[in-house]
Amino acid sequence: MLRESAPILEVKNLTKRFGGLTAVDEVTLSFYPGKCQSIIGPNGAGKTTFFNLITGMFPPTSGKIFFKDEEITHLHPPEIFRLRIVRTFQISSIFPQLSVLKNVEIAAQGRHRTSNSPWGHLTLSRQKIRETSVGYLEQFNLAEMKNQSAGLLSYGDKRRLEIVMSLVSEPELLLLDEPTAGMSPEETHQIAQLLRDLAKNITILLIEHDMGVVMRISDRLTVLNRGNVLADGDPRQTTDSEFLLYPMLSVLRSSRNEGGSSWLNDSLKRMFWSSAAAAPASGRQSVPGMSVQKCCS
Repeated sequence: MLRESAPILEVKNLTKRFGGLTAVDEVTLSFYPGKCQSIIGPNGAGKTTFFNLITGMFPPTSGKIFFKDEEITHLHPPEIFRLRIVRTFQISSIFPQLSVLKNVEIAAQGRHRTSNSPWGHLTLSRQKIRETSVGYLEQFNLAEMKNQSAGLLSYGDKRRLEIVMSLVSEPELLLLDEPTAGMSPEETHQIAQLLRDLAKNITILLIEHDMGVVMRISDRLTVLNRGNVLADGDPRQTTDSEFLLYPMLSVLRSSRNEGGSSWLNDSLKRMFWSSAAAAPASGRQSVPGMSVQKCCS
């Protein structure tokens, strides 16, 4: 049983190497129940690889993963799913030839089968599964499209469908990899509000390039660069650090919602001029425990 105020997920010295490339480098982090924690960083920072390690897609080179105080380091994806750890992917992962509703029903059936086999016995009636699926589609404004082939949806609607498919699996820990990619500003705002509400009952780990979304819904923010944790803490304190200037600029360049990130743009300008004024003529500054050269080169 999870101790009160104990992390729901912990990773300790987690490392993943692909030959000579270290994608995740001795990462140690804790994630707490009922919180939304965002992970940001430049492309290639190790964010998606980190998700793949948690969900059993990749075995770690070293380190350990704990979920509710139980080690899950070497479990396979179906076993991870049975623990109610669910994720979405950067690339759309729906069944394009099936209807929107059927996609959601299949996801729900996976949660309510007695085994990992698609022929396992259902513990919930098909009628109840359908009612639950329609309810989630209504919540995400997809009910009117329930009989449409999922492959005909817009990219933004496909992303919403993937979120619905993950939620109908009743996760305790939900990992979302760029859930607002391809959405309009209005759609992005709606999804951000829904995720903020969901985080009251579900622990959410979010990879997102839209800093407007990150700052609106995150309780905690982790910055990754080249597989290393550069910062982990309160979102505004984290992004105000001048030593994260260059990695944060990389994130900002990737952001799709310029209006939502305007405050960050102003913050980065302040950081830049402050850093430039304080920097010695010889070049960059350094701080104990972290090299700015390492962050930025």
